[in-house]
This record gives sequence, C-alpha cells and structure tokens, in this order.
Amino acid sequence: MIEPSILDTSRYIYLMDTRARKSGLKFKMGGNFEDYAEITTNIAGKSPTDPSFRPDCSRLDAGRAFWIVGEDQSGKVAHVQALRMDNLMATNLVRHLESLKGFYANPKSRAGSGSSCICRAPTAQKITGRVVYHGDIWLREDFRGQGLPRTFASIAFGLAWVKWSPDFIYALVHTWSIEKGVADQYGYLHREAHGAILSLPDRRIEEDDWLIWLTRRELSRNIKFTVAKAQALDLS
Repeated sequence: MIEPSILDTSRYIYLMDTRARKSGLKFKMGGNFEDYAEITTNIAGKSPTDPSFRPDCSRLDAGRAFWIVGEDQSGKVAHVQALRMDNLMATNLVRHLESLKGFYANPKSRAGSGSSCICRAPTAQKITGRVVYHGDIWLREDFRGQGLPRTFASIAFGLAWVKWSPDFIYALVHTWSIEKGVADQYGYLHREAHGAILSLPDRRIEEDDWLIWLTRRELSRNIKFTVAKAQALDLS
C-alpha cells in the first residue's frame, strides 16, 4: 500500500482542525512538558497526569513527545492530550510496560515502593518498533456529545504520522471508556483487556486498563481514505 504523502497528511490535519473550529475548539501544540504540567495542573475536573507525561518522571524531549491543548473561544482550556514515541525495536510493549519504562525514565530511582505493572494483553507481545503512546486525554464536559473525540484523536494521529511514521499507536483506557463506547470514538480498531494492571501506590494509582491500538497500515489507510473522501465530496 502506498503511504500518505506529507501533502495528504497536511490535508488530513487541516480537515480535522476545521471540524474542531466549527465546534468552537481551537488547538495549539507544544513540546515543553513543563508548560504542559502547569496547564494540566490547573484544570478542574481532570484527573492528575500520570508519570508518562510528567517531566519530573519521564524523558520528554521535544522530538520525542508533544502535547495538544484545545481552547474555547474565550481562550479557556477545554481539551488536552499528549503523545510520546518510544523506540521498542529491541523489545516489545509487554516488557516496556512491565519494566515501568513506559512511566518512568529510570524506574529504579523514580518509581515508588511497591510500584508494578502487569500486561496480559496477548497482542502486546507483538507491538514493537516505533511505538507511540497516546494518553492524558481529557475533554471538558460542555464539549462532549459532539463527535469531537474522533476529531481530536485524528489530529493527534496525523501529527504522529508526520513526526514519526510509527509502526503502532496505542492508548490505555479505563473499562468505562470501553463500555460507554468512548474508546471507539477515538478511531482505534483493536482492543484487549488487562493491557496495564498498574499499581503506583505513592501516586494513588490503581488501574486495570484496556489496551487499544492501530497498526501503521491502518493509520496510513485511514489518512488516505479520509483525504480521498473529502476530495471526492469537493468535486461532486
């Protein structure tokens, strides 16, 4: 399959950004996670950002991670999400998560006593290469129910493709997100339970998250299909 060009991907991001703006949401992105921590700390109603996207816990170089913030027309934060690329060429997602390297740059010195992660999702053994984690997703209540999860996730996918052309992109989501269909709205095509049974006692984190993911081929196909469909509608 021929992969999307830079022009295709730019059109894809533009289409999604236009949809978001019509809903009253405008995006900005950045690579400084000190700024991101300051933004997210002050958001009422959002759960604390986990160590994966905290600069005091993880290595979040500008070329290796970025964040997206959506603001309403008055400039108030209405949405956040973040992505990071991990080089798993010599390992796989199971070992990456269970070693706690998905959460801490140096687990031995930074993870609290009793911290652990178990990954029982079978396909995680096969997730390797250039792997992007998509997380810390939050949307303000007054913007929910408008179809925006697919839009903002697509913007993240497009930017991830431009930056890294990943082999896989994945997220870890709560069971309620699966049961209520929220995870489906992001556009992920695969899911498996017990993707991360995570215990970080010092941070009061006790989770049993689902693993959801897309392959490189699926992400590529989605970008090309969306652009082709939009072009066909313009010509009709």
